[in-house]
Amino acid sequence: MGKYDDIINLERPASKKHPRMSMHNRAAQFSPFAALSGHDSAIAETARITGKKIMLTDEEKSIISEKLNVLTEEGMSQYNVRIKYFLPDTRKEGGRYVMKESRIAKIDEIHRTVKLGDGDIIDIENIYDIEGAIFNSVD
Repeated sequence: MGKYDDIINLERPASKKHPRMSMHNRAAQFSPFAALSGHDSAIAETARITGKKIMLTDEEKSIISEKLNVLTEEGMSQYNVRIKYFLPDTRKEGGRYVMKESRIAKIDEIHRTVKLGDGDIIDIENIYDIEGAIFNSVD
């Protein structure tokens, strides 16, 4: 006869204060526990794909510069333009291309930036293309 044979088949004592918890609720107590907190978000960040910036030729850079000059001469805030630019990623190397339609509020040649009507500021080096009706009417 074993040491605990007299109690091995007895029911577990029930609390008079707390009702018995279901197996589902008991398992749910431990589900929020993550041994490696932040591990899932780190994996997701690593898996997130960013694009590479396209390097423009000198001729393409010159065309963008000419378009910015036209906007400056013609009164940039009068015209809506579609501007495609590279938006660098804040967390890792690379980024993505964004197309925005807006009026240009200011072209800052010292800081080499373009301020859009909505307040966004774009580095001129990140501009890929500028389109608009103004470029069709000016020779």
